[in-house]
Amino acid sequence: MTTRVASHAGSWYSSRASTLSSELDEWLAQVPTSIDGKELPVPGARVIIAPHAGYSYSGPAAAWAYKSLDLSNAKRIFLLGPSHALYLPGCALTKHSKYATPLGDLIIDKATVKELQETGEFENMSTGADETEHSLEMHLPYIYKMLSQKFKSAAEYPPLIPILVGNTDPSVERDYGKIFAPYLADPKSVFVVSSDFCHWGSRFQYTRYLPASPSSAAASSPGGYNLKRHDKKPTNPPIYESIGRLDKMAMDAIETGKHDNFLGNLEETKNTVCGRHPIGVVMAAIEVLESEGKVTGEGKGRFKFVRYQRSSEVEDISDSSVSYASAYAVI
Repeated sequence: MTTRVASHAGSWYSSRASTLSSELDEWLAQVPTSIDGKELPVPGARVIIAPHAGYSYSGPAAAWAYKSLDLSNAKRIFLLGPSHALYLPGCALTKHSKYATPLGDLIIDKATVKELQETGEFENMSTGADETEHSLEMHLPYIYKMLSQKFKSAAEYPPLIPILVGNTDPSVERDYGKIFAPYLADPKSVFVVSSDFCHWGSRFQYTRYLPASPSSAAASSPGGYNLKRHDKKPTNPPIYESIGRLDKMAMDAIETGKHDNFLGNLEETKNTVCGRHPIGVVMAAIEVLESEGKVTGEGKGRFKFVRYQRSSEVEDISDSSVSYASAYAVI
């Protein structure tokens, strides 16, 4: 019975349980009780996309996804996050039995992990790789907090299935979508998808700019062009508005529910959505269920973005920012 330590506690978020709990409560309280006329949590919203940066940056945005999440029938929670440090052509599973948080431990669903291992399509994370990666860990305190509000005791908390998603190509994402589709079809399964959105700036090697439309520049490069260090600072629109448009294009593509539309958007704009692969895997899984007639009804199987913000407002080419977005999908 081994436990993954909360390796980013004390740096990316508070290691003090009382402080962390209060911060989560505060951010959740800032989210309205309804969105677009729908009371939160949204009934049937078993899938969310939420960011994974340090809590001082992305904690408030993530609260919108978690407050939308329907845990009423939850018996297990799948957590899919992108690999930032470990090269993976596919997906990997944890070897641990527990994931620690300053609030308490989350139990790993070893039975489901074993089922996935038996497909032969998953690698195992080493302890070092597991504890180095932040995209999974940054969701654990929020998951624990939401479970503590829903269930009477920690003994009743649904177990966790953490999945690290590597640099998957589209066909591999579809293959994993087929693997996860039966689990997603189960009304007792919840899926949390970890992703930040645009990482803009020279330090991220991404300085894409969308000129105002209509303009000759916009017409000649609909996906935008890269700003160079000595270029004149653009003002029509300001860089931060261009970043917002790039992210809106990505979110719109995701909201269509078509995996290929999202892939096409990324190909056109090269947007640095770090969780593009876990998003792609889950979109592919939803498409499998749609093809089987297991997701029907208006709006079902479609992500709805409810919050978007950036770490800063970039005006100069030397500046940088990271974008955070939260969404839910009713299955």
